[in-house]
Amino acid sequence: MASKKIFGIVLAGGEGKRLMPLTADRAKPAVPFGGGYRLIDFALSNLINSGLRQIVVLTQYKSHSLDRHVSQTWRLSGMLNAYVASVPAQQRLGKRWFSGSADAILQSLNLLRDEKPDIVIVVGADHVYRMDFSQMIDAHIESGLGLTVAAIRQPIALADQFGVIEVDAANPGRIAAFHEKPQKAVGLADSPTEVLASMGNYIFDAEVLIDAVQRDGERSDSNHDMGGDIVPDFVSRGLAGVYDLNLNEVPGSTERDRFYWRDVGTIESFFDAHQDLISALPIFNLYNREWPIFSQQLNSPPAKFVRDAKGNNGTTIDSIVSLGCVVSGAHIERSVIGPWTNIDSGAIVADAVVFERVRIGPNAVVRRAILDKDVVISEGATVGVDQDADRARGFTVTETGITVVGKGVVVS
Repeated sequence: MASKKIFGIVLAGGEGKRLMPLTADRAKPAVPFGGGYRLIDFALSNLINSGLRQIVVLTQYKSHSLDRHVSQTWRLSGMLNAYVASVPAQQRLGKRWFSGSADAILQSLNLLRDEKPDIVIVVGADHVYRMDFSQMIDAHIESGLGLTVAAIRQPIALADQFGVIEVDAANPGRIAAFHEKPQKAVGLADSPTEVLASMGNYIFDAEVLIDAVQRDGERSDSNHDMGGDIVPDFVSRGLAGVYDLNLNEVPGSTERDRFYWRDVGTIESFFDAHQDLISALPIFNLYNREWPIFSQQLNSPPAKFVRDAKGNNGTTIDSIVSLGCVVSGAHIERSVIGPWTNIDSGAIVADAVVFERVRIGPNAVVRRAILDKDVVISEGATVGVDQDADRARGFTVTETGITVVGKGVVVS
């Protein structure tokens, strides 16, 4: 990495309405993922692995569990002025909360003035991916531009789901236009069936970022959003560059998972991202030792798989089972099981995402479902088997048939 002072900002104030009920009692970045992780762990791991040592997490919505996770898990050496600090909305500019991601930075400019960095990395807190930001920083410095936007190639048919970057034909490293969820998009010159979609990760020269959010804060017609307002402002002034994730080399990555990036903003995408973890050759590999995803390591015993009281064996196929779990004569398939979960004799858990401290009783059946923490499935009860019955019990059922049971619910 070039010898510049780098400062990281993680935007973690989102409400996450589309992930309800998983966000009913927690901020979206604090939602558990992959057994023992939280969503924010992926952004923070990428920054730490990239060499950053001064990082703030801007929080707002129901942030207690997120603040606690950051403080307990992400403790760096203060002797070296290294830290990951959770910073709630401070109301420094009046008695108001953050009105957008750009306003969150505007209200937190004291952090930049204190540290006086040369370059600021701004990333979202709720995407699942690996990326070496040091390579993007080098590309940003070499470009001489004020802003560089990280982008990933996506099929042109999905262009209406993303902020799409149109590059300058004469200089593919410069952004010519930025289109928010366009209905019609033009493919890339070197790949007509693909577009460059913004990943929600940005690198700024510090002074131009400060200037941009201050000017944006004075506009009454702005939504004060990084992607919707700040990036188009830089594009209009010819100061925005793009960094194609195809250029990024992450140690230990494979061709299968090298360019993985998923926005887990909906129940469907959250569920699908878990399915990406559990195949024999996973689309996203949690077991990359050269670029680890860090999280809080609970003081927990290993998972245990035992026969039930009658001597019946259980089976576990294509699944992740976390520390502290006890599985007794049950069948688990294509599922991710969170810490300290008990699954009893004769139970069937298939195509499921289970959070921590869940109890699944004897002969219960859970199919195509997400169970939040502390859920109890009573003996013989079912979830995800009869969608009409699930709706009648007040559970969320998506259009694709995923049933979601909220925190602490007892299902009988």
